[in-house]
Amino acid sequence: MKKIVLTGGGTAGHVTPNIALIPELKKAGYEIYYIGSYEGIEKKLIEKLGIPYYGISSGKLRRYIDLKNISDPFKVLKGFAQARKLLKKIKPDVVFSKGGFVSVPVVVAAKSRKIPCIIHESDMTPGLANKICIPCAVRVCTNFPETLKHLPAEKAVLTGSPIREELFKGDKEKGLKFCGFDNSKPVILIIGGSLGAVAVNNAVRGILPELLKKFQVIHLCGKGKKDDSLVGTKGYVQYEYISEELPDLMAASDIMISRAGANAICEILALKKPNILIPLSAQASRGDQILNAASFEKLGYSIVIQEEEVTNEKLLDAVNEAFDNKEKYIAAMNKSQLNNSIEKIVGLINSAAK
Repeated sequence: MKKIVLTGGGTAGHVTPNIALIPELKKAGYEIYYIGSYEGIEKKLIEKLGIPYYGISSGKLRRYIDLKNISDPFKVLKGFAQARKLLKKIKPDVVFSKGGFVSVPVVVAAKSRKIPCIIHESDMTPGLANKICIPCAVRVCTNFPETLKHLPAEKAVLTGSPIREELFKGDKEKGLKFCGFDNSKPVILIIGGSLGAVAVNNAVRGILPELLKKFQVIHLCGKGKKDDSLVGTKGYVQYEYISEELPDLMAASDIMISRAGANAICEILALKKPNILIPLSAQASRGDQILNAASFEKLGYSIVIQEEEVTNEKLLDAVNEAFDNKEKYIAAMNKSQLNNSIEKIVGLINSAAK
């Protein structure tokens, strides 16, 4: 049996694409192992699946001045030594990395053990961890055509992001029933990310009376961000967080309003949902969501409103535009090169493992 080591962590976005690959890797006959951090989000998510999990030391690599910049390189070196030891023990045929700082010692250790490594870059431009890993990789998978110019031509492959199988198995009727909705009006699903997005929440609630004239609204607003004054409003439900029911809620939705994290928008694309993207501002990030959203807008998949420019009028106009012209957006998404990503990535893994 072939063996593969998966790595990546720090945020759910560095883990869920790996999880999406697991069923297909099992079908392809791989024995799967996972190397992550001691107590990162990846540990709980992977152990729940029954995949052997190994924690290693990991330090964050920063572009800014911080006292931890003195100690963290030693953590990375320790993680490298631990990863080398684990790879010697597991003897994988190939390593697949989804990024995050814990992946750096694993990928570098794989290179030192002459184990082929494939990495995946979700965002438009490579993050610092993946920049370090690219020289050690045999292939670099990307989500956006624009990313190819930032990578060595002989390594770069446009694949899209692996999407969890269960997202395609959502049941519209179950989703409507869960929310207490019916088929009388179309449904808008708002996703502000795991922490919720204050700007998105405020904008949606600001036009809620207008929205409810034409739509039913499902609002995933983030922990501690529910508005108690709106509880019981007919046609509107709000949840801090949804897990198992998310595929059903997505199936029930006609259009979506979302942040522009790479995994989130690739899921929207895979499900062919007309959408409005409100990317996280450059003040609160390295600007990757702004670039992600711009690419989807250029390809005709999305309507984009910058966070600083969100007004009640703009958002309402965008909602009406997305719904009234939904067939146009669905047609553009159907032509995307980013479909069948799992099949493409597992094909690259098989080639590298040989």
